[in-house]
Amino acid sequence: MGITEVTVIVSEGAKPYRVLLYYKYVPIENPEEFAAQHLAFCKELGLKGRILVAPEGINGTVSGTVEQTDRYIEEMRKDSRFADMVFKIDDADKPAFKKMFVRPKKELVTFRLEEDIDPNQLTGKHLTPKEFYEAMQQDDVVILDGRNDYEYDIGHFRNAIRPEVKSFREFPKWIRENMSQYKDKKILTYCTGGIRCEKLSGFLLREGFKDVSQLEGGIVTYGKDPEVKGQLFDGKCYVFDERISVPVNQVEDVIVGRCHHCGKPEDRYINCANDLCHLQHICCEECEEKHQGFCSEECLSQLVQS
Repeated sequence: MGITEVTVIVSEGAKPYRVLLYYKYVPIENPEEFAAQHLAFCKELGLKGRILVAPEGINGTVSGTVEQTDRYIEEMRKDSRFADMVFKIDDADKPAFKKMFVRPKKELVTFRLEEDIDPNQLTGKHLTPKEFYEAMQQDDVVILDGRNDYEYDIGHFRNAIRPEVKSFREFPKWIRENMSQYKDKKILTYCTGGIRCEKLSGFLLREGFKDVSQLEGGIVTYGKDPEVKGQLFDGKCYVFDERISVPVNQVEDVIVGRCHHCGKPEDRYINCANDLCHLQHICCEECEEKHQGFCSEECLSQLVQS
């Protein structure tokens, strides 16, 4: 069925675009074929974004107009595999991506365990935002950030442990080397939208941790909860699109990031202007101008020499 072009009317005060974040661990046969068909469908709709498809399920972030995203949700829920899939919705002033990618992968999140974890069989207890908020304030709990170190640096839950990892596959080794003393503690894990914690919490349980819970829906859901209002999350939430970060705490704005150059409080990331580097680093506006967008004198000198 073809998709006809429509005019989108936006009411005053409303934003014309949306960003959808979603995942579902569910068996998908022939992910290569599914990915090719799904890419064609998304392009027909006019969506932009990035979707991963694996034998274990689907994980995506797409952006488009309200009408386009409504249509996408409607069509996805017609498939019995995705009928109950939760879509986290952010309003936006413009598209969050420039292109549309749908890629087949071996795993939705790259863990590379010798024995994989199926979150439908083994995962931590899911806590609502309110339950997570209350649990964080209990005595003797350990809050573990299930993201990469650079995501933590721009925003995190108060008193959370910063993982010294730059990719998700580094977590097993890091946990074995740094978390063993907490096996009898109550562990609270969280990540951006929930997908990484599905496997991370399962891994912790398999490693012998006794009491493991995860934030259902991740940080993005927590920030929208009308009761909790993002409290106890300091800084901003890193996102993997052109927005780079989004606000979470509706009650207080605490800046936890530090400028890569001068060290003053800052919560904006930029990419190094050196095309051979492109290091994403926290940088204040003054230092961005002073250092011409480069992360180091070395990167600046490389450009001058070339």
